Amino acid sequence: MNINQYIDHTNLKPTATKNDIVKLCKEAKDHNFYAVCVNGSYVKVAKESLGTDQVKVAAVIGFPLGAMSTEAKIFEAKQAIDDGADEIDMVIHIGKLLEGDHQYVENEISQIKKAIGNKILKVILENCYLTPGLIKQASELSINAKADFIKTSTGFGTDGATAEDILLMKEIVDDQIQIKAAGGIKDIKTAKKFIHFGATRLGTSSGVTLVTEGTSSKNDY
Repeated sequence: MNINQYIDHTNLKPTATKNDIVKLCKEAKDHNFYAVCVNGSYVKVAKESLGTDQVKVAAVIGFPLGAMSTEAKIFEAKQAIDDGADEIDMVIHIGKLLEGDHQYVENEISQIKKAIGNKILKVILENCYLTPGLIKQASELSINAKADFIKTSTGFGTDGATAEDILLMKEIVDDQIQIKAAGGIKDIKTAKKFIHFGATRLGTSSGVTLVTEGTSSKNDY
């Protein structure tokens, strides 16, 4: 298994500097990762640092809380695309989902997808705050809104990706949309397990460790 092409090499820390993003992009090119994932203010830096379309640029919006207005998220998404992003990772309005305003959640995802056109949209559900029933509901809303991926976590909540959540998400979406696992993926065994269970993309800041482990690991799924 070539783990590198599953990886969104990520640095979303509030302390990330321009030099950190340049380093992230160099690592992504060196290891042929699928994408880098950065905050919106660093999309231009990432695009310039990569200097190639071979490694994609993903930008987070509404991150990490998801509670800002739909209009703010749309503006942020459009700006990221204008700056060179190939993919958008958006956080849903978790509070609206919890209070049962499913129309709001679906409409917001739909509007953002329309705003970014043919670019990839990943919808972050932040599963640590959701019951299995709400994970199912949010997954179905994302399908209805024409998203391309559902994603487990921001990495800034109370928990990250779990095998149970990925299995549940896969059962719900089947092959209608893809699944990105993110949050706490720090070793090759976990990464391969999540892929085996249905994830087609991994968001991790430990990408270099994963590919280094992967070259010597015989443990496959």
